[in-house]
Amino acid sequence: MSKFTKYFLMEANDVIVYVKEKLCKFEHAKGLQCKEIGDGNLNYVFRVWDEQKNISVIVKQAGDTARISDEFKLSTNRIRIESDVLQLEEELAPGLVPKVYLFDSVMNCCVMEDLSDHTILRTALINHEIFPRLADDLTTFLVNTLLLTSDVVMNHKEKKELVKNYINPELCEITEDLVYAEPFTNHNKRNELFPLNEGWIREHIYSDKELRIEVAKLKFSFMTNAQALIHGDLHTGSVFVKNDSTKVIDPEFAFYGPMGYDIGNVMANLMFAWVNADATMSAGAEKDTYMDWLQSTMVEVIDLFKKKFLDAWNIHVTEIMAKEEGFNEIYLQSVLEDTAAVTGLELIRRIVGLAKVKDITCIENEEARARAERICLQVAKKFILRANQYKTGTSFVETLKEQSMHYAK
Repeated sequence: MSKFTKYFLMEANDVIVYVKEKLCKFEHAKGLQCKEIGDGNLNYVFRVWDEQKNISVIVKQAGDTARISDEFKLSTNRIRIESDVLQLEEELAPGLVPKVYLFDSVMNCCVMEDLSDHTILRTALINHEIFPRLADDLTTFLVNTLLLTSDVVMNHKEKKELVKNYINPELCEITEDLVYAEPFTNHNKRNELFPLNEGWIREHIYSDKELRIEVAKLKFSFMTNAQALIHGDLHTGSVFVKNDSTKVIDPEFAFYGPMGYDIGNVMANLMFAWVNADATMSAGAEKDTYMDWLQSTMVEVIDLFKKKFLDAWNIHVTEIMAKEEGFNEIYLQSVLEDTAAVTGLELIRRIVGLAKVKDITCIENEEARARAERICLQVAKKFILRANQYKTGTSFVETLKEQSMHYAK
């Protein structure tokens, strides 16, 4: 009798039995091995492989509390959302997400393509690796998954069915707290401030009334603007890369929200890579080449997105009023404003809030880390308070470079 008829959290030995029972290609495998590889905040991720047959899969299981903190009680329904969204994204942006082989509503897990031949983008960027196709792949993913799931393209009733299907209250609550509230209020006393910047943050983040008002507006937009099916957590830890491939993973935070949330997350995390390189690389040609590539990538993420978005609009638009001349540009500009503001939110929350990024925490020199944080925080405030000024990729990068010059080494 199967042991997988009632939910429990699996360990490595259980996962081996599970894949042999559930997947035909592993049914008769004799030398299966399994290792837990997950380092995320929420789930349990295992790699299972058979060296003799050279086959492998990833098994991802959802628990009912977050690994980052027992304070976060979560519905295991998020793994259903992730499995569904990955399959939809594969239809919309073929080849840019891992294939899903199985979803199990009893064990609250899914089995998907193993991407062990890829590297987590954040790790690769910290190691100063260059991926020439990154901006092209990411902007294709963004345009196809965002515009094609919006009211601009979809039948309104069908779109509303998707809105209903992807209501994700527990994961949205995490974002609403950790991105849109706690970094500015510390009302749950969970913020973690780097000592050299603690006084500055209290004065220029916690005590900035104008900033907090703008963030309040942004929070209510996030909660109410069901614009498109967004990934919801599109940082550089949610992207796998190799020279000829880019794969976006982990859409468990997906729901219908503002498009700019995904684009802004990409931009902010590229900026973390930029300040990391600025702080840790020795001056010279290698550093210049790498930072130039990062800057070009940031410019291209915005500018290629704009071009592909308008091109796709012209091809796919179905909504009668969306066909009005000039409306596409107005719509795009609102997306770019959201993008700038969310870039700022992500920069602040990863420095002030509970969930840090390795790009910053791995900077060993305390003065260099303090400077990197201060650059990000100053840039972030400009993006939030002057969001309507950021209309090109160059405008984003110039603000970053200006603040870097302001905090000269």
